[in-house]
Amino acid sequence: MYNKVTAEDRSALQGIVGEGNLFWGDAINPDYAHDELGGIEHMPEVLVRVRTTEEVSKVMKLAYERCIPVTVRGSGTGLVGAAVPVEGGILLETTKMNRILSLDKERLTVTVQPGVLLMELAAFAEENDFLYPPDPGEKSATIGGNISTNAGGMRAVKYGVTRDYVRSLTVVMPNGEILTLGATVAKNSSGYSLKDLVIGSEGTLCVICEAVLKLVPLPKVSVSLLVPFPDMKSAIESVPKIICSKVIPTAIEYMSRDTILFSEAYLGKKFPDTKNDAYILLTFDGNSDAQVEQDMNTVADLCLSIGALDAYIVDTEERKKAVWSARGAFLEAIKSSTTEMDECDVVVPVNKVDEFIKFTHTLAEELQVRIPSFGHAGDGNLHVYICRDELDDASWKSILETSFDRMYQKAEELGGLVSGEHGIGYAKKEYLKKQYGQTPIALMQGIKSVFDPKNILNPGKICY
Repeated sequence: MYNKVTAEDRSALQGIVGEGNLFWGDAINPDYAHDELGGIEHMPEVLVRVRTTEEVSKVMKLAYERCIPVTVRGSGTGLVGAAVPVEGGILLETTKMNRILSLDKERLTVTVQPGVLLMELAAFAEENDFLYPPDPGEKSATIGGNISTNAGGMRAVKYGVTRDYVRSLTVVMPNGEILTLGATVAKNSSGYSLKDLVIGSEGTLCVICEAVLKLVPLPKVSVSLLVPFPDMKSAIESVPKIICSKVIPTAIEYMSRDTILFSEAYLGKKFPDTKNDAYILLTFDGNSDAQVEQDMNTVADLCLSIGALDAYIVDTEERKKAVWSARGAFLEAIKSSTTEMDECDVVVPVNKVDEFIKFTHTLAEELQVRIPSFGHAGDGNLHVYICRDELDDASWKSILETSFDRMYQKAEELGGLVSGEHGIGYAKKEYLKKQYGQTPIALMQGIKSVFDPKNILNPGKICY
């Protein structure tokens, strides 16, 4: 179906990207065969580092004419194998397309290349008294990757997800054509939203080369509240009550004592409180101390009235850093506590979070395996990890299959979906097919075939 990359192809690619930006064979670092989580591995035939939209266009024209598969990769921080070149071919790395191109203070927009890191964009926005609201846990991910997975993160409760902040995209189609999708206007009801099809498509439809993103004015005040509960049930049950209180926190995260201890060991730093079984971590922001304090007190009083053991105000920079650095390290901390792990990134209705978490505890006991979790309690997006520890290959494979089957089935029973923000990629595509059924998958395949009739962009992912 696909052609292999020949010496002539390598020569043509070298002519496009120049010396030092084309690698093949042993010159390609083995890390390019997998993403952050691992488990799915395949080496590309060539690694191509691009710097401009024009270079991307020329590479795609060559790949289209020669029918060579192309997989786009940013920082490689994904967790579902979406950036793994399972068909070989060209791995197109966009990390050198890392410029913040312009800031429009009147329109509240910033224009960036896809290789800009989330942490770089966040810092740039703050320096200019703006906030870029999407806040996924992996701050070293690229903006292109965030857009490709419609990343959400901790501030989604109040501000929404990446899709809500993308005004327009400059993309390269599989045949090399350069298009602008969307517009920089605030409202758009002009036909199908092709831009929104691209967001969350995990590099299967086109190559994102530039994005115009919406910013909001930087809130002047931000305070966090750490609320310990006697057990996870009472902690999770507080979340719908908080949301119904008419106060809108910026973030509502849940965490267990075990996960916090993993993070303490990983970072070598103490968390403010570890003597209780479960915690809710909230953030409030706004433009006045009085409003933020009122919202925080309302939620603190509510939590205490329904069984919280205390409510710690996290208002100093030192305390904020201790709490949020621990929260940000949960994934790596759990990963360092075991020999191997895999993730179930489900989303369920907010009022079903407790039921799903209780189910994972029951499942862990039944299968005799560790299944720690944490997540965004305010929007029902849960990150659940199956830990291999000392299991042999056969037992690990069997437990993984059983765990995922049972958890995705439970999520569907509760009205949830296979992925909240990490995407489908290669690892979860069979679960997506099982949940959605024939017609929705056929529609996705039809969209893919219109964008990419030769199926050369990130083949074997999502709906194939």
